[in-house]
Amino acid sequence: MAKIHVVHAHPEPRSFCTAMAHEAVRVLKERGDDVSFSDLYALEFDPVVRATDFAARADSDYLVYALEQRHAFQKNALAPDIAREVQALLSSDTLVMVFPLYWFSVPALIKGWIDRCFVSGAMYGGKRIYGRGGMAGKRAVIGVSLGGREHMFGARGIHGELAGGMLRHLLQGTLGYVGYEVLEPFFAWHIPYCSAEQRADTLVRWRDFIARIDERAPMSMPRFEGYDDIFQPIARSATS
Repeated sequence: MAKIHVVHAHPEPRSFCTAMAHEAVRVLKERGDDVSFSDLYALEFDPVVRATDFAARADSDYLVYALEQRHAFQKNALAPDIAREVQALLSSDTLVMVFPLYWFSVPALIKGWIDRCFVSGAMYGGKRIYGRGGMAGKRAVIGVSLGGREHMFGARGIHGELAGGMLRHLLQGTLGYVGYEVLEPFFAWHIPYCSAEQRADTLVRWRDFIARIDERAPMSMPRFEGYDDIFQPIARSATS
């Protein structure tokens, strides 16, 4: 039995994207997993970084947010909404994020959740990144709904690469950076414009994706081999 945290953000509770999130929770529980669920809109989660995120400060005169995160985590002084999410992340084996694609990126609510809850000191810091990050040994996967058609993306698509391009900031620069093994993502194509039958087929595909999450292939992430202690590439000899 795995412990899985599902995080979702969509402003419409009757949306297809929200149905994806609830189906993920249902399928995972049906598998026997221990599932926690954060619907960020339902929780009225505040995405804005503030000095008041910390009940105790290392420096009350000047805010360096990452340093205050470290201090507050050590002193158990994180704001309650942050502390709840951090506990869910640290105690889970797998993170599942479900959201719509906005402007080649994540919704502001997801970005704010990351900014506030991916806590320095707990999840990353200094040389604790990628395979040495605080979330090493855990997995993460995203399920994304979008309006574009599948042929619009990829090496020859008009928009370019999706997972390895416009969402690299999330998949590598966030999830991979803190140490997660990042699984190949799921995309629900053309959702606002396709037929009810097509949406039903996509939901079946999503259910199967989630049910077989343990079989999903991981994405390639940077490795430390070939880099020195300050992450400069190690020059190869002419004979190597």
